[in-house]
Amino acid sequence: MSISHAPPVSEEPDISPVSVYDLDLQPLVPTSSRRTRVPRWLRRTTGPVLLLALWQLLSGTGALPPDVLASPGRIARVAADMLADGSLPAAMGTSLQRVAGGLLLGLAVGTGLALVAGLFRIGEDLVDAPVQMLRTVPFVGLIPLFIIWFGIGEAPKVAIITLGVTFPLYLNVYAGIRGVDAQLIEAGESLGLSRWGLVRHVVLPGALPNAMTGLRYSLGIAWLALVFAEQVNADSGIGFLMVQARDFLRTDVIVVCLVVYAFLGLLADFIVRSLEKVLLQWRPTFTGR
Repeated sequence: MSISHAPPVSEEPDISPVSVYDLDLQPLVPTSSRRTRVPRWLRRTTGPVLLLALWQLLSGTGALPPDVLASPGRIARVAADMLADGSLPAAMGTSLQRVAGGLLLGLAVGTGLALVAGLFRIGEDLVDAPVQMLRTVPFVGLIPLFIIWFGIGEAPKVAIITLGVTFPLYLNVYAGIRGVDAQLIEAGESLGLSRWGLVRHVVLPGALPNAMTGLRYSLGIAWLALVFAEQVNADSGIGFLMVQARDFLRTDVIVVCLVVYAFLGLLADFIVRSLEKVLLQWRPTFTGR
């Protein structure tokens, strides 16, 4: 008679459920968040403040003579005097009128030519080649012709700004129209959109980012063209103040005018960037880290 032995029963470890609250969990923090964050406005102002401090130091020690470049303190006092007597606000108003007139004309001409060349092949054949040839001619070199054609009044100044604004806007709007995805056009046609519907709902929104970029370029060139335009027998405006200051070797007044040019250019760029945020909300973009 055989005796069978039962296999030994292995003792199972007592595994009790562990609650999530019993674990020592550490939150994951991105590496970029662990660094001490410096406010962005402070980072953006550090460079200009250091430059002004160095400038004032060189002027105070005599390394930078006042007849070469006035000190920041002197420039600030001169700017306050020009604001008090009204000469600077009046000059700014005149210059803004010239830029506004040239910018509006340039927007109309540049955008109109880009639409004709971008939407129609025959328009491209007729418009693009002449525009490409004209844009290689420096607009400053056309000042003598503008003086002969339009005289020495306001017309040549506005024409110079218009010419400088037209070409960047044309190139960017034209590239934006021709850069629209062909599959979007086919999708619009399959949905029954007419030609005008395609232009309105597909082509123009697709070209809008390039158009806004062209507008920013055009604004920058508009202020550059204004500097040259106001050297042409001007009797008012910021350029006129600079010409007078040059004749009397007033570097402080010249720097004040340059700062005004820069401030107005930054203000115009800020307006366009704000407009981009409103008009291009549908397009997510990378904003840096």
